[in-house]
Amino acid sequence: MALTVPQKVRNLYQRFDKKILKTMPDVYSNDIQFRDPLHALNGLSNLTEYLSGMMDDLLECRFEFHHSMELPERGEALLFWTMHYRHKKLAGGKQLELTGNTHILFKDKVYYHRDYFDAGSMLYEHLPVMGFAIRQIKKKVGAK
Repeated sequence: MALTVPQKVRNLYQRFDKKILKTMPDVYSNDIQFRDPLHALNGLSNLTEYLSGMMDDLLECRFEFHHSMELPERGEALLFWTMHYRHKKLAGGKQLELTGNTHILFKDKVYYHRDYFDAGSMLYEHLPVMGFAIRQIKKKVGAK
């Protein structure tokens, strides 16, 4: 039985390393539109270059998919995940976690991919000066 497009996306990101770059054309269309809180990219080559650059400083990264809402007849899915990662320049390389979700639109391949996550939790909170300031602000407003 052939994998659905959402299953292909989950399989692609379960282990996030440079090995996935060569299989991206199997999952994404050449005219992919990619959005996340930090970037807006168009085209498979731009997405591949962006992900490759992101991987350069990662010591380890994998996505754990919890559940999804899929509407195959509309070519749409929402995937809920936790990213487990270690980065050379964040938190001394310690294991970090980030929760988020991905909205995809697809036909035979994904042509729209949008990630939703808290960029502060992913990046800024783990930088020495900025992280301290963000944690203090969150504490004052009662955010976790």
